[in-house]
Amino acid sequence: MNIRTATEADYDYLASRDRHILNSLLLSKINQQEIYILSEDGLDIGWLRYGYFWDQIPFMNLLWIDEPYRGSGFGRQAVQHWEQAMQAMGHKQVMTSSMANEEAQHFYRKLGYRDSGCLLPDNEPLEIFFTKAL
Repeated sequence: MNIRTATEADYDYLASRDRHILNSLLLSKINQQEIYILSEDGLDIGWLRYGYFWDQIPFMNLLWIDEPYRGSGFGRQAVQHWEQAMQAMGHKQVMTSSMANEEAQHFYRKLGYRDSGCLLPDNEPLEIFFTKAL
C-alpha cells in the first residue's frame, strides 16, 4: 500500500466521498497536510484525516478504507504510518474515537489504544474516546 499526503489535486476525490467534513473546511485540511491518501496498485482506496484535540494532541478524525480492501491490514498500516509521523513531530500521545455501535472500537483496541472517556451526543450512540502513548 502507498500512503501519501493529500494535495489540492485530491480535493474532488475527497469532497465527493468524505461526508464527515464540510467542503468549506476540506481545502484547509489539505493545505495543513492533515489528510493522507491510501492507495493500492495505483487506485485510491481510502484516506486518514486528523486534527488536534485541545490544539495539542493529534486526533484521528476519520479513517476510511473502501469495503473491498477492509480486513487486509491497510487500516493498521495507515494508523501506524500516522502514529510514526506524529511521533517524528515530537508528539507523545495520540487520540481517536468511535461510536459504541461501530466495530472500529475493537480495531483501535487491538492497535493498543485504551478507552479514555466517552460523550453522549443528542440522538446519537455513545462516542468512546481512545488514547495511545507513543
